[in-house]
Amino acid sequence: MRVLLAGGGTGGHLIPALALAQALREADAGVEPVLVGAERGIEAELLPRQPFRHHLLPIEPIYRRAWWRNARWLFLAPRVWREVGQLLRQEQPVIVIGTGGYVAGPVVWRAQRARVPTALVEENAFPGLTTRWLARAARQVHLGFPEARERLSPGERTEVFTLGNPVRPPEPGDRSAALAGLGLEPRRPSVLVFGGSQGARSLNYAVAAALERRLLSDANVLWGTGGAHAAALVRYAVPGRVVVRGFFDPMTEPYRAADLVVARAGAMTVAELCAWGKPSILVPLPTAAADHQTHNARALAAAGAAIQLAERDLSAHSLAQLITELLGDPARLASLAARARARGHPDASREIVSRILTLVP
Repeated sequence: MRVLLAGGGTGGHLIPALALAQALREADAGVEPVLVGAERGIEAELLPRQPFRHHLLPIEPIYRRAWWRNARWLFLAPRVWREVGQLLRQEQPVIVIGTGGYVAGPVVWRAQRARVPTALVEENAFPGLTTRWLARAARQVHLGFPEARERLSPGERTEVFTLGNPVRPPEPGDRSAALAGLGLEPRRPSVLVFGGSQGARSLNYAVAAALERRLLSDANVLWGTGGAHAAALVRYAVPGRVVVRGFFDPMTEPYRAADLVVARAGAMTVAELCAWGKPSILVPLPTAAADHQTHNARALAAAGAAIQLAERDLSAHSLAQLITELLGDPARLASLAARARARGHPDASREIVSRILTLVP
């Protein structure tokens, strides 16, 4: 019995697909998850290293700003339609799950036309184009943010659940041991800063300037710069106080060590922060599709679960001031952590899969 999981283009759509694939395998040994991604997406690099069969299709994104680039779809659409049809005939899935992005759209749409039960996973507070387009014919829609519900028009038979985003469950541990393992002094408060696997240039500039001006001298800094920026920024490392790496993999030890997190507001980052119950400063990427990161950050800020800092207001001084104020206010940190944890769904993968498997004919 096969279940197709279509999603990718970015880690924010691929990571949920991988989490659900693992949960499907654990829930029922008779289910074989098969992942579908794009030849040009991040999945082309990551899926070959995963323990699941996969297919890569010649699918490209829909461009919102450089709209003239969409002319390629006049030639690409027939090939995509043909290859998706061949894929469905070859795999004969009992269910098709779409986790968003430009990969999910053609696969889920063709599955719906073939009357294969479909489920959608929408990670963001502002639903993506794929979810808004396909929700009416889906059997289930799973939301990471309750705020997304008001922007959808599901069909009469569509069930909508808000079970959170599928992330790897947190593994809490000893803060002091984690800091010591990272080479940091446990008696100082610690801040974790990262911008995703690719890093975030504006965050990196602000942190570098704050360190140069000694605005964060009272705190430990765990800084994930992104692989492309690590070589240029490693000079800011200070033994016992500042750790600089391209990225942290896994994130378990940094999360255990952090008293405060500064990050972008991608859906999966936000889901992890809530699952771990971490107080955070969220700096949304203003160029994200449909400005969805701002919607994510705004939802958490409105719930008292995070502090939102717009990129236009980001500077060495503004960031250092916020970090210093929060680290010096344990009561506020505790409040942010409690409200983040209240929105967390560490078991979301298992709960979503248990609902999806009810669609098996």
